[in-house]
Amino acid sequence: MTEIILATHNEHKVEEINALLEGVPVHFVSLKEKGYFEEILETGATFDENARLKASTIGAIFGQMTLADDSGLEVDALHGAPGVFSARYAGAGATPEQLCQKLLIALKDVPYELRTARFRCVMALFDPQTQVCHLVEGAVEGRITDSMRGHHGFGYDPVFEVIETGRTMAEMPPYEKNSISHRFRAVEKIKERLLEYPFY
Repeated sequence: MTEIILATHNEHKVEEINALLEGVPVHFVSLKEKGYFEEILETGATFDENARLKASTIGAIFGQMTLADDSGLEVDALHGAPGVFSARYAGAGATPEQLCQKLLIALKDVPYELRTARFRCVMALFDPQTQVCHLVEGAVEGRITDSMRGHHGFGYDPVFEVIETGRTMAEMPPYEKNSISHRFRAVEKIKERLLEYPFY
């Protein structure tokens, strides 16, 4: 079993990734489990840059294979915003409701058919022995609603209507959302990579 570092302090995310990758001969551990408590500054201009930065930084520090991700919401009418600033769109410490409300205000004059958006997740798998960083991406297409709907999920889920279901992410039970989410789709691609990987 190969240990891979997941560049996060979020223990729930580590559990989720380990569950999704059951059957692959790897085990993910958090930064907390490695005794690393510093924050990695996400200074990249894109999800790709931030994921690569986190994976290569931690991989170099520990000399171990590292997986990192960066994700967020891209709204076409806002030229891709909030993008890499999704979590900070309404300011530091903003609540999910404040994030949603700021987005709804920004789109108040935009007609429904032009409110297209997507959740994107980029994952970077860095191998310090080869210095190779594999990037994969998962996305789910949708539209921004004109009001908040549903009580599940978090972040922008109440205003993100999934095109293939006609419901917001917050109107779906967790098992359904997780089966189509951008993170799930990225993990499926990472799984393919890991199954082909020549572990040593």
